[in-house]
Amino acid sequence: MNAPLKVEQLLPELDHTHLDWLEEEAIFILRETVAAFERPALLFSGGKDSCVVLRLAEKAFKKKNAQGQYEGRLPFPLLHVDTGHNFPEVIEFRDRRVAEMGERLIVGDLEDSIRRGTVRLSHPLESRNGHQTVALLEAIEEHRFDVLMGGARRDEEKARAKERIFSHRDSFGQWQPKEQRPELWTLFNTRIKPGEHMRAFPISNWTELDVWLYIARENIPLPDLYFAHDREVIRRKGLLVPLTEVTPALPGETVETVEVRFRTVGDMTCTCPVESPAASAAEIVAETLQVTVSERGATRMDDRTSEASMERRKKEGYF
Repeated sequence: MNAPLKVEQLLPELDHTHLDWLEEEAIFILRETVAAFERPALLFSGGKDSCVVLRLAEKAFKKKNAQGQYEGRLPFPLLHVDTGHNFPEVIEFRDRRVAEMGERLIVGDLEDSIRRGTVRLSHPLESRNGHQTVALLEAIEEHRFDVLMGGARRDEEKARAKERIFSHRDSFGQWQPKEQRPELWTLFNTRIKPGEHMRAFPISNWTELDVWLYIARENIPLPDLYFAHDREVIRRKGLLVPLTEVTPALPGETVETVEVRFRTVGDMTCTCPVESPAASAAEIVAETLQVTVSERGATRMDDRTSEASMERRKKEGYF
């Protein structure tokens, strides 16, 4: 009797030809964005989607040397909004990756917004995820960015499914879903008035599976949180809440050690892992083929507050 095939053996059997099309489209969008705007920036958090966009940017604007490494610098800085409650492993990875690439990183620190009084928390352990909007808009104003390129995808959440590849934001940083511009025949209207800006999403048409297939194919480095590891968690409202200094166990709750991985990473107060033994990109591809709940729906507490929570935040200026 033949031994069962391993995941790594099955991966080449998947049809990857669509990845070439998605990659070509994303590189085209990145180049169109940089050509159309004066002060672009790429949103880079160290998360898997931003790591994919960063690799696509390397392919769009750098050359490969004989050793297969990308040479030169990107024609724009990287921007991250740090809530102060990000996972330490992700911040360490972000800084290490930027240093390896020799790129310029601008950090919009939510702590600075709190000190200025533009963000006020109701209590110290309140989720800071929604407050990122203020720090983001302040960074845009300070550095006069006219377009931000990010890794949002339409399959993540209902509000993001409504968004175009080029998302217009008014002088208040707000998104108006009823006033989006048509994008027929891959023609983009990138005109903006003074004070307005755009968000560009080159991997809008990708799915979570596409992202992991691409990560596996390109061998893109990621924070270890994305792969199976043992972590102390609390079972709360159908989610596995990671035990951290900002998400302590409540009275009566039991702390367990569970083998988990994160499908998405963000503010520790609202990002939860899922039980999983998947320890490689190939194993995550196999696992993703079977999931029926989107990554945000399965792991983000802030998106469970209401059906329209993401859309409301986007109208206020969220990513």
